[in-house]
Amino acid sequence: MAEQGEPPGRVDARTLRRWRRWLAHEREEAAVYRELAARRDGEEREILLGLAEAEERHAAHWADMLGDKVGPVRRGRVRMRLLVLLARRFGSVFVLALAQRAESRSPYRFDRDASPAMAADERIHEEVVRALAARGRARVSGTFRAAVFGANDGLVSNLALVLGVVGGNVPAMTVLLTGLAGLLAGALSMGAGEYISVRSQRELLAAARPNPETRAVVPYLDVDANELALVYRARGMSGQEAQRRADALLRDPKPPVPRGEPAADEHEVVGTGAKAALSSFVFFGSGALIPVLPFAVGLTGWPAVVIAVGLVSLALMVTGATVGVLSGAAPLPRALRQLAIGVGAAAVTYALGLVFGATVG
Repeated sequence: MAEQGEPPGRVDARTLRRWRRWLAHEREEAAVYRELAARRDGEEREILLGLAEAEERHAAHWADMLGDKVGPVRRGRVRMRLLVLLARRFGSVFVLALAQRAESRSPYRFDRDASPAMAADERIHEEVVRALAARGRARVSGTFRAAVFGANDGLVSNLALVLGVVGGNVPAMTVLLTGLAGLLAGALSMGAGEYISVRSQRELLAAARPNPETRAVVPYLDVDANELALVYRARGMSGQEAQRRADALLRDPKPPVPRGEPAADEHEVVGTGAKAALSSFVFFGSGALIPVLPFAVGLTGWPAVVIAVGLVSLALMVTGATVGVLSGAAPLPRALRQLAIGVGAAAVTYALGLVFGATVG
């Protein structure tokens, strides 16, 4: 191993290639964080710039190791180049989720030429990016949940409906009309249900929030006899902690907060009813349209069924993989799970259609 800052001397070509690869990788990672920082402000921007500076520090390590053998600027791994592109175009939680997975795969723990501090840095970077990604997930969770559930329900329910009707041996026009009716009815039902669900959840959260106007009476409480500590105990604190919080509030009463203003984290996690309803309606309709497409263009029989199942299978895997990426997990297992559940449900409905079709016939 060459000393840091010294030319590599007789280091073999394979080692030089590895060092150059790590140098390119670190430069790409720094570029990802700088691109993301350019789309943020405040604290998040500072955090992302701090990560970029850390990756540039790691890049300097490999540049010092290479010395005059650093060679021309190389491209990083395809995954990191893709992240740079996505960060430049979107700068979204999707990129942060991918960056989280990239940080979790750092090979420095097993590389003898990477310092222990660098390996430790990468583990810390993973947690920093995980926390940033969690913030982003909270901001989009309400709408994203509605979109994922809507698309998945549209794909599975309408494919099952179409296959069930096909199994009943009905004319192609009946299959098409049934599929379109299922699309419209399901999209309207999903949109309305999502709106009611989100509104109800927000109302329940609002009912559980403390009344900010109650703070206005704190200065008038009897310091020696009051039930303020019971409020904190009712919220789950221990008796000692509740008394400490009550005493602190009595010493320095905080000004009242305007009534009805939701906490920021509650608002972000739940989302708004209108956005969730629109997202659910659009994505359910989009998903439900896919199994109908072959029949809409005039295909009938098994060719239409095979194409419908193939298109829905592909769409199910995409939605499953997307959920996997955004949750920081491996996308393939999530994609296969989504595929198995969706196609399994459709197969059961098709079998029932065959049974009832034969019975009616």
